[in-house]
This record gives sequence, structure tokens and C-alpha cells, in this order.
Amino acid sequence: MAEPFLLAPSLWAATAPPAPPTPPLASDRRAEVCVIGGGYAGLSAALRLAELGVETVLLEAHEPGWGGSGRNGGQVIPGIKYDPSEIEAKFGAEAGRALAAFVGGTADLVFDLIDRHGMDVPRARAGWVQGAHTTAMVETVKRRAEEWARLGATTEFLDANAMEARLGTRQYLAGWRDGRGGAVQPLAYARGLARAALAAGATIHGASSVVALKPEGEGWRVATRQGASVLARRVILATGGYTGDLVPKLRQTIIAPNSYMVATRPLSDNLRQAIMPGGIVSSDTRQLLLYFRQDHAGRLLMGGRGPFREPSSAADWGHLERVVGKLFPALAGAEFEFRWCGRVALTRDFLPHLHEPAPGLLIDIGCMGRGVGLQTAMGRAMAEHLASGGRAPLPFARTAITPLPLHALHKAYVSALIAWYRLTDGGVRAAA
Repeated sequence: MAEPFLLAPSLWAATAPPAPPTPPLASDRRAEVCVIGGGYAGLSAALRLAELGVETVLLEAHEPGWGGSGRNGGQVIPGIKYDPSEIEAKFGAEAGRALAAFVGGTADLVFDLIDRHGMDVPRARAGWVQGAHTTAMVETVKRRAEEWARLGATTEFLDANAMEARLGTRQYLAGWRDGRGGAVQPLAYARGLARAALAAGATIHGASSVVALKPEGEGWRVATRQGASVLARRVILATGGYTGDLVPKLRQTIIAPNSYMVATRPLSDNLRQAIMPGGIVSSDTRQLLLYFRQDHAGRLLMGGRGPFREPSSAADWGHLERVVGKLFPALAGAEFEFRWCGRVALTRDFLPHLHEPAPGLLIDIGCMGRGVGLQTAMGRAMAEHLASGGRAPLPFARTAITPLPLHALHKAYVSALIAWYRLTDGGVRAAA
């Protein structure tokens, strides 16, 4: 049965500071803005709205950070899937430069919020390294480093020897380092955002699953499973990979695969210095990318795709455990202390989507694996847009809700695609 693995604590749940009190919504109330979803986007929006003096109530089905925001790898990577030149080609020169500046600053925002609010969040900022796994990708990472450097980022191109020195593995032919990147304990960060939002004056209710969202008067009635509701002039919906059917067809606009993670027991001091020393984080250029780092206690973390379904046994993480030994031979046969997974929201064009299907209802969906920084920034932007009466611009244009064609078949399609990419990505070579 899947249940024991779903209930087993993740590394983050086992090591995060306690969650702040967020009691269920017990009676009807009014607010200027109701935020649905207690992930990074919703919490960041609630924090900024409260700072701007806007009465805000956030409703979360479980507790803040329960979903993908508390289950990801904790890598804080600026940017999006597109390079600056691709962003300008897609959106035009002026809009493209503005968008590149926005996405390029997402990691800065995360670390600034942690420092400014004194959040109890284990963190490191030694940069993000992306490894090229094929000769074709060597030129790609070199160009990527050059493009972001022209926009002011601290970057460097790394040859195979430099990659080995940075990561402790010879698996990559080259790579690049983005000095803006880093790592956080992701659930601690979500809980830190919640504490900061509460301190700023926002109200947060956990265990308050929203079951109905209907226009009423000049606002919206947001009803919870326990019967109590919020009447708000405006609503932000930010439910990510755990989006249901609250808004018709919204769930059909994304694919929400599970991202799987394993963590070893804390490494010895010698291994900590040999494997990814100094707090660096990394992912690679594979279609089914691998992402890995040490946590604040020296465990080696490895993440990647796994079965689309919920896990049913420890074997569902076996491919990641084998990869650890291939990337880092000294860890072959290592004991794994934690296994967990969480859903990410992927859109067809690999961009976050903003929707406004009716006046006063603003929807944000799509993290593409960079949600720590990207969705923190998206929440802040939505808050400033609403608080300014629409004068503060949104980073992305609002679009119509457009379901993916044949969405019901996408689970089977993604499962087949994962199998295909495993064949074409070249795999991880065993140590010589």
C-alpha cells in the first residue's frame, strides 16, 4: 500500500522548526483579499498584502508548506527554463529585458526575505552549478553563462576538471556556475513565510480545504469543507501541483508529476569536503534532470523523476539510490535515511501562467521546478498588483484557461516519456 510512504516524514518535516499556529476557519468572516493555497506563492502574497495594509485571509487545506513547497529539493535557482536571448525572442526586446530582470532576481528575493524577517531557515548561498552531460550541451552551458553575465550575474564556465573540483564527480563534460543560486530548508522557509505573514497582520487558517468559490455581490464567497466561509472582494488562487476542480478546467492546464528525493545519513567530515563542498547545489542538462546537494547536516540529497503514481514501496526510489553510487563512487552502498516525493506543476510552455477568468479572481499556476524563488516572486508581484489597483504590472500577461489536449491521457504519456528519456539521456556512467 502507498499510505506508509505518504505518511513517512520527509527530511524537511523531520528537521524544520515547528509550524506556527494556523487554526481552521471556524466562522464566517470578511476580508479584502482571500488567498487560497499555503505554498510559496500564496504565503508570499499574503505577507506582501499585509505589509501594504490590505486585510488578507489565507486558506490552506492542510498546513502551510504541506504540498510541493515543503517537499522539493530546496534549491533556489534564479531564472526560468529559457535563457535571456530566448526570453527576448519570445516576448520582444523591451518586455523580454523586463522579464529577464524579474526572473533573474528571484533568488535575491528569497534570501532577502529570510534575512529581513529573521527566519529560522538553514541556508547556504554558494551558487548553482549546471552540468553538461553530453558534448552538445557543452556549448549550451557556455552560452548560458555568457548571457547571464552580460546582465550582471556572477557566472563562470567550468571545464571537466573544474566540475570535478566543484562537485566531486567526473560525470560531467563541462558546466557553469551561477553565483546567485543557493539552498534553503524548504519547509522551514515556507513556515518562515507563514510566521512573517502572521506578524505583518495576515490571518492564516490551516485544515481549511476550500470546496466552493462563487461570485457574491462585488466579491467572492470562499466556502470551506467545515462550512465556514470568507467573503472577499478579491481572490488569489495558488494551489500548484495539488490543484483540484475548484475552477473549471484549471487542473487540466498542467501536468503534475511526482518529484522523488532520497537523503543519505550525514556524511563523514572527509566525504563532506570531497563531495559538493561549501554548500553548492547542482542539477544537470538531462531531460529527466538530476538535482543534488548536501543539506545543512551533511546528508547527500538526490532528486529526480519517478513513477507518476504515488509510491508504493522503497523500490520506487531505487533508481535515485543507484545514481548516487554512480555519481559519487565513495557513496556506493550508502544507507538512505529518508525517501519522499511531492508534485510539481508543469505547463505546456514551461512558463508560469496567470489567469483572471472573472473580475477579482487571479490565478497563478506552474513552477517548473524553480518554485522556491519563482513562486515567491510571483506571489509578491500579484500582491503589489492587487494592492495598487492594477497599476503595478504583472510579470506575465494574463491568459485564458486552456486545457491540454487529451489531458486524461497525459499520465500515461508522461510515464512513457519518462521511460524514453531514460533511454535517450544517456544515463549516469558507472565509475571506471
